[in-house]
Amino acid sequence: MGKIANAFYSFVRTTPVGSRKQSHAVALSVLLSPGFLIIDHIHFQYNSMMYGIMIFSIALCRTESGMLLGGILFAVLLCFKHIYLYLAPAYFIYLLRAYCLSPSNVFRPQVLNIIKLGISIIAVFGVAFGPFVAWGQLEQLKSRLFPFSRGLCHAYWAPNIWAIYSFVDRLLIVVAPYLRLNVDAEALQSVTRGLVGDTSFAVLPNISPQQCFGLTLAFQVLALTRLWLKPTWDTFVGALTLCGYASFLFGWHVHEKAILLVIIPFSLIALKDRSYLASFRPLAVAGYTSLFPLLFTVQEYPIKVAYTIAWLILFLYAFDRLAPAPSRTRVFLLDRFALLYNAISVPLLVYCSLLHPLVFKEKYEFLPLMFTSTYCAVGVITSWIGFTVCYMAS
Repeated sequence: MGKIANAFYSFVRTTPVGSRKQSHAVALSVLLSPGFLIIDHIHFQYNSMMYGIMIFSIALCRTESGMLLGGILFAVLLCFKHIYLYLAPAYFIYLLRAYCLSPSNVFRPQVLNIIKLGISIIAVFGVAFGPFVAWGQLEQLKSRLFPFSRGLCHAYWAPNIWAIYSFVDRLLIVVAPYLRLNVDAEALQSVTRGLVGDTSFAVLPNISPQQCFGLTLAFQVLALTRLWLKPTWDTFVGALTLCGYASFLFGWHVHEKAILLVIIPFSLIALKDRSYLASFRPLAVAGYTSLFPLLFTVQEYPIKVAYTIAWLILFLYAFDRLAPAPSRTRVFLLDRFALLYNAISVPLLVYCSLLHPLVFKEKYEFLPLMFTSTYCAVGVITSWIGFTVCYMAS
């Protein structure tokens, strides 16, 4: 956590004086995040260091003098953990447009900056991957970094498009006899039923890694196009967020922990105005709730629930007080959706944690996971749509 604190010191220090209060609130919200409690303090023990490097890198990119070091730090981060490739397209476009090319003329390259950045990035990757090249282990490294054989869905169903796709497939299996639908019997025990292995669907068409890549790239290009046209720091953070959204929602075998790659960059601009905050609320609720299955013992249940509810009440209330009104006319649909969405979370948690074990004992263990993932997927997708509208209209 010390690295995150240092990173946020850099973030707050580079914030304009008039927005320092919002920056302090954002810094505290991430430092005290339920996500770090679950995946760093209990589930794993190294995530906060990675996110500290990421936040420090983003903060450095706020000024022209810090862009080179920010790019180098992100290259180092990729060598630590390749999941940050989700955000790499936004870094590439931003550094190319704002650091390597003239701000006033894209056809006038800044040769010295290109040389400095290029040599630095090559040096970082050379040190990290050079030994694997020398030992002839690149193919083995590739197979371990990109294990497509694990299937489309993670065993816990990350709350994305494929969770809803899998949920619909389950519903169609039930109604298939009445609708005269063909059911693939071999697919009934696939990874979409909670096991680790190749993914296949019983009724709906199967999804390939190429299709996931195409969808992810298509939605990332929308954000990157705006970043190219308007290479400001706010637009850069927005593009990072949308690249994280696209990779999380449409990627292959996405782990639920990857939702922090959306929540953390979004947090940095969540207080830009109330329209941004309206999109952030369902993401915070859905994202942190989706991490609950990672802590599955009875002793851990009151900790994760009580801490998450306390965080949501404290920081969403504080954010509501600090977020300024937007300069353009707002649509309040997401506000009403967030209220209804948050209300549904209470009976869902009661059923998944209390009623299901009482009623079904050890039977149908996939149901609580399926309901949690599908519910959270609705919140993440709705947040993504709302934020995309804000980003493209800003």
